[in-house]
Amino acid sequence: MSAMTIAPGRIAAGTTAGPTGGAGRAAPGRPSARVARTTAAEAPLRLTARGRLVVWLLALTLAVASGVGGAALSARADGPRGGTEVERVVVAPGETLWGLAAAVAGPGDDVRDVVLQLMELNELPAGGLQAGQTVVVPAR
Repeated sequence: MSAMTIAPGRIAAGTTAGPTGGAGRAAPGRPSARVARTTAAEAPLRLTARGRLVVWLLALTLAVASGVGGAALSARADGPRGGTEVERVVVAPGETLWGLAAAVAGPGDDVRDVVLQLMELNELPAGGLQAGQTVVVPAR
């Protein structure tokens, strides 16, 4: 009967237990063969064909991603944008943002767009104004 080594001092492959139950004695007519034990750290790395294919595909994917990603992440700077000339206006009682936008809107400008521009310039969360409030409007 053949067995495999589990721990040091136990039955090794190719040996059999004798009539006295002792391990390590060869069966009559058979030489004693000891199997060399290797640990996981000593075992050589073996890749199957499928494993090699996975490694190659992973390397190819990383190479393509770095090539494409590098081009997509490049930044281009525009020239400096010209600032908007503005005037400060003190809001009179009863004056609305819509009224201010209509007053500064150029010919062909949509007043709704000018209202949004005024809200953005003045960092207004809503369109309400209070009398005495100073707002910035584009220069005419």
